[in-house]
Order: sequence, then structure tokens, then C-alpha cells
Amino acid sequence: MFETIQRAYVNFGSYMWDQITFQSGTIWGNYFWMLVIVSLIFFGFEIMRPWRTRQPRFRKDFWLDFFYMFFNFFLFNLLIYNAASDVVVNWFNKGIMFLSGVDLQALNPMRSWPLWGILLTGFIVRDFVQWWTHRLLHRVPALWEFHKVHHSVEEMGFAAHLRYHWMETIVYRSIEYIPLALLGIGLHDFFLIHLFTLVWGHYNHANLTIGPRITGGLVFGLLAFLIVNTGTDLDAAMQTIVSMVAIAVGALVGKAVMPRLFNSPEMHIWHHAYDLPASHPHGINFGLTLGIWDYIFGTAVIPHNGRDIRLGFPGMERFPHSFGKQFIFGFGKEKK
Repeated sequence: MFETIQRAYVNFGSYMWDQITFQSGTIWGNYFWMLVIVSLIFFGFEIMRPWRTRQPRFRKDFWLDFFYMFFNFFLFNLLIYNAASDVVVNWFNKGIMFLSGVDLQALNPMRSWPLWGILLTGFIVRDFVQWWTHRLLHRVPALWEFHKVHHSVEEMGFAAHLRYHWMETIVYRSIEYIPLALLGIGLHDFFLIHLFTLVWGHYNHANLTIGPRITGGLVFGLLAFLIVNTGTDLDAAMQTIVSMVAIAVGALVGKAVMPRLFNSPEMHIWHHAYDLPASHPHGINFGLTLGIWDYIFGTAVIPHNGRDIRLGFPGMERFPHSFGKQFIFGFGKEKK
């Protein structure tokens, strides 16, 4: 086991260096520079079309969140998943084989699915598991102490998406890993799903607002592009036509579909509200990428346009502002 973990970490170090120095193939597989590019795009939109016009361009704690982006997305998030991939899958599969004599990965019907089916299934399952995990972070007092780091954001922007305590990565990955492993979601599949959720997470936290027709067109177009490129034998011209039709359909139905299906800045801002509704003292709008789970389970609340509501939680004045103190927050008794 030690050698497996050591190999995973060494491989990750080489992987990261290849990413930074453009030696990892196409830009779509370069998650370091994709994070940079996606972040710059959202920052540009925040400057050109800010939703909260009175908020500074370099809002409060902007640089702290900027550091969190790289720390959590690479130094912790992908690192843990990468190290766990070899270890947990082997342990879990060997344990099942020992008890039942069945090789789950060999029997997994998804092994023969096209890439778009694997990614879509993995995304939905992961988002559903994450929704329940997010609720857990709000309901279990010990976990809420860690989650306070994310809710300490006082001025919202795209980089706030990745401001969270490193223990959250351990909680999320520990809970979501087994279902994803059972589905046969590999490291490459996980990264592609993670990239999409990165973009949507940036959007949910960004200081901007985009109409549902636009987001509908983008999502439908992306799904069509993925399907025709990984699940059909259509030529380039037909692929383009199908994708364009999907964009048009998405734009047409976006106003009716997107607000309830996907999370958005207008919905997510209420999750960060300082003053929660009396009917939901443990939180509202828990969706990460999809918002439909909140509508299904009765936690979707958007009282009015929340553009300028106060963010945070009671006791914010005592919460540490430095990364070092936030890094160890939650392990000791909070000072009154």
C-alpha cells in the first residue's frame, strides 16, 4: 500500500509539472491552465458586466480566494483523488471478490458505454451524492465548523467557489468515491466531470448574471457536441448541424428549464445569506451544479432578488481572516 501511495504522489508531481510546462497534450487535458483560462474569463465578465455594481472589482479577500483556487483544486483536490484511485479501487474490488467472488469492474455494463454516457451518468450521480454531503456539512456541528470557511465570504466572486476548508475535500471524496468507483468512473472521466463542475461553480459564485436562454443554449450545445463526437459516426458537417440545432433548442426552452434544473448566481447567493429563513435554519439551496435536487426535496428558496443581501453567518466578527488560521480552524474549541 505504501508503495502504491508513494507512486501516486510521485506521478502526480510529474503530472503537475507537465501541466504547467504545456507537456500534457491538448489544452482540454491541461487542468492547470484550464483553471487559469476559466478564471480569467469569469473575471473579465465580472469587470465588464458586474451584477453587484457597488462591489469592488478586487473585492474583499480576492487574493485569499485566488490562493485557495490553486490550493484546493490541485494541491488537495486532485492529489487526494489521484492517490486514492489506485488504493481504494484495488481494496474495494478485492474485498468484494474475496466475499463474493465477483469482479465488479469486469461485470460493470458501463465499460461498453460511449464516453458521453459514462460522463453524464457519473456527473448526475456525483452531483446527487454531493448534494446530500453538502447538507451533511450544514447539519453536523463538527462538519459545519469546517464549512464555515466557505461561508466566511462577505463579497461574492468567482474565486469564492474554491474557498473551502481542506477537510471538506476529504469528506466529499470519501463519500462520493465508492459510488463513482462502482460505476467504473476512472481518473480521466473524473477530471472531465470535475472540469465542467469547475466552470459551473465559478458561474454560481461569480458577480454576474446570465439569462437562462443563454445558459440553456450552452448546456444543450455542449451535451450535443459530446454525444455526436463520442457516440456517433456522423461526419463533421452533420456534427456541426446537430450541435447548432441543440443550441437553438436549448435557447428556446432555457427560460422554462434552466432555473429549476441548474444552480445559478441568483439561486446560490441565498445559500450564502447571513439571515436564513426561519423555516430552514440549517440552510437552503444546497445544489452544487444542479439545482433540481433542492426543488425535489423542498430546500429551494429564493424570496426575492438577492443581489445585495448580507452574506456570511452569525459570529462572523470572530472568524479568522488569514489562510493559516483558517487552515486549522475547526479542530479546536471556538473562542467565545
